[in-house]
Amino acid sequence: MVAQPGFRRSLSRAKLGSIDAGRMPHGENGEADERTGLLGRLENGDASHKLSIRDFFLNKSHTPGEQSPNKFVRASAQGWNVTKVTLFSNYVNILLVFVPLGMVAGAMSWNPTTVFILNFFAIVPLAALLSFATEEISLKLGQTMGGLLNATFGNAVELIVSIVALTKGEIRIVQSSMLGSILSNLLLVLGCCFLAGGITNTTEGTALGIEQDFNMTVASTMSSLLSVAAASLIIPATLYAALSKSKEATEGNILTLSHGTAIILLVLYVLYIFFQLKTHSHLFDGEAADNEEQEVPQMSPWAAGTILIVVTLLVAVCAEFLVDSIESVVETMHISKTFIGLILLPIVGNAAEHVTAIVVALKDKMDLAMGVAIGSSMQIALLVTPALVILGWIIGQPMTLHFETFETVVFFLSVLVVTYVLQDGKSNFLEGAMLLGLYFIIALAFLVYPDDASDGLGKSSIIEGAGAVVGM
Repeated sequence: MVAQPGFRRSLSRAKLGSIDAGRMPHGENGEADERTGLLGRLENGDASHKLSIRDFFLNKSHTPGEQSPNKFVRASAQGWNVTKVTLFSNYVNILLVFVPLGMVAGAMSWNPTTVFILNFFAIVPLAALLSFATEEISLKLGQTMGGLLNATFGNAVELIVSIVALTKGEIRIVQSSMLGSILSNLLLVLGCCFLAGGITNTTEGTALGIEQDFNMTVASTMSSLLSVAAASLIIPATLYAALSKSKEATEGNILTLSHGTAIILLVLYVLYIFFQLKTHSHLFDGEAADNEEQEVPQMSPWAAGTILIVVTLLVAVCAEFLVDSIESVVETMHISKTFIGLILLPIVGNAAEHVTAIVVALKDKMDLAMGVAIGSSMQIALLVTPALVILGWIIGQPMTLHFETFETVVFFLSVLVVTYVLQDGKSNFLEGAMLLGLYFIIALAFLVYPDDASDGLGKSSIIEGAGAVVGM
């Protein structure tokens, strides 16, 4: 027999009434009477206790004590709430357990391979936290300052690792790390975006809409700037070959050319920022105005800035131990420094960007994915690498734009392939597979590429050339 709707509504009201009577500790006038449930208060208190514990540990939007009149309690609760928001910002943060392990391993001089592996995995979540804190600050500062901040901290991990390596005279690690970061974003990240977005769009779209569109003008501007960056590496390599017969002055000339070229590239990057954020901002804001949802900051700029500073310091410490262990890892694992710097370190530093780019590609926001992948490559080529050359000039380290001939050719061919892929303003899964295939071929080539296969520009001769230039 099926109960009638009216009967069910009466039964529901009766149940609710009994529940309310059990929960209500007072009578009609707020005083206890014979109807007050003795167990109701205990059960309700127990539920509130459980709710408070859950809020304290798992609720990102509220922590008990945030509204307390006691300043110490309120500050502690707000600090813990910021910590929760930060820890729950990305699933990869579960790897934060490797941060103290890596620092302890480095401080206590454990096996170098163990130190390398622990700090390798420790930098992955720290890179994600840097990206999260930067985005939180950007939401408050607006588009212009947010864009500049992302340009500064978007590649912070690579910059920190490279600065540590540069101060230790590991020029090969710095150069290969910079080139590897560019190739990782150009081929690996962009290839994954095209592949994942193309497969999703093919299966969910129509037969005529199995390609994803992006802003061809923006893409061509970025690829043109990357072509200029590729030329800035080809010219020192060809100049070195031309001056090989007059070796006495070659190193000094290469350093002079690198310093001048670095300054020019930095000027070009500043002009690009002005182009992107001021004069031609409508080209870059088109998709954001249509598709991007309004995001609400989860913490104040001061809290995000504090996280940015703390995480940057942790990255610096882990990078110090990581770089110190590379020499022993090369000897024990029989892999080259070039492979570590060009393949392994960029994957760590760009882990957060990889995930972000693929997620937005799956949502069919290809302009945003392009901005993450190609924009990051351009920042490395036009901002970070020239800045490291200038820094080396200041601290007396002979960092130049003369990369090995093989590396220069690989970079040029990669930019050439990406330029051809982007020229029609459309992407599909086959183009993504091509970019990934090229990246794996390059990775395999550098796996068998020995460190002693250089152009003959030895470290001692470079230092002599640097001394000659400084003394001029």
